Amino acid sequence: MTTVADLVPFLGGALVAGGVAVAVSRRRELVLRWCVWAAGVPLLTGAFWLGPGGAAAVAALVGVVAVVEFGGLLRLTPVDRAVLAASVVALVLAVWLVPGELPRVAAACALAVVGVPLLAGDAAHGLRRAGAGLLGLVWLGLLAALVPLGATGLALFTAVSVADIVAYAAGPRLGGPRLSPLSPAKRWSGTVAGAAAGLGALAALSAWSLPLVIAVAVGGPLGDLFESMVKRGAGVKDAGRWLAGSGGLLDRIDSLLLALAVLLVLR
Repeated sequence: MTTVADLVPFLGGALVAGGVAVAVSRRRELVLRWCVWAAGVPLLTGAFWLGPGGAAAVAALVGVVAVVEFGGLLRLTPVDRAVLAASVVALVLAVWLVPGELPRVAAACALAVVGVPLLAGDAAHGLRRAGAGLLGLVWLGLLAALVPLGATGLALFTAVSVADIVAYAAGPRLGGPRLSPLSPAKRWSGTVAGAAAGLGALAALSAWSLPLVIAVAVGGPLGDLFESMVKRGAGVKDAGRWLAGSGGLLDRIDSLLLALAVLLVLR
């Protein structure tokens, strides 16, 4: 069974190879994305090295930041965001500490999210707030699935990240039909090239399995399109502006979230 320690040499090699590739490309946005990846991968590797507790800590932290960005996209109130963030953290902690109680915790979190606009008596925007809160709970709550995955979760993150970068770089160069009206800049050529690179990363990491292959090749692109749909509905281009070359954190984990959903279904 592949461990986090087994993945470290491959991750280091991938970072070096990626750095050389983006340096040759001389594309500023690719260099910035690589810098974010180079900072994030060691932090994630260290967290997963610590076991489920470390994975839970990073999943909770990422979940809180993602909720802040999501709440901004859908214009949720500060109270809505606070309750949603607490609910996502509760799901992560439940998976780590009391996995048998996860259905009970998930139901309590859903009630809490819906209860905020309900108790506020918000007749004008209550339905929108409740719906957005439940969407955020289901979507961002998928981060809890990272906790028990261990090295598999780290391999999945690496593969979808590689697929994202290659798709972003290859699509404009290869051209061809557009992938979806939800994201007119994306091309089928880039998506296929990205999927091939992601599957190559899985093979290099000795993490090849049918569920992971489908999660990377299908779940990753769908996750990117799903976030594009949310952003288009909100009328914004990026989930945030604080992450160099990447917009916001949601813009970096969108592919991972639906890849996790696909992996959960298939496993």
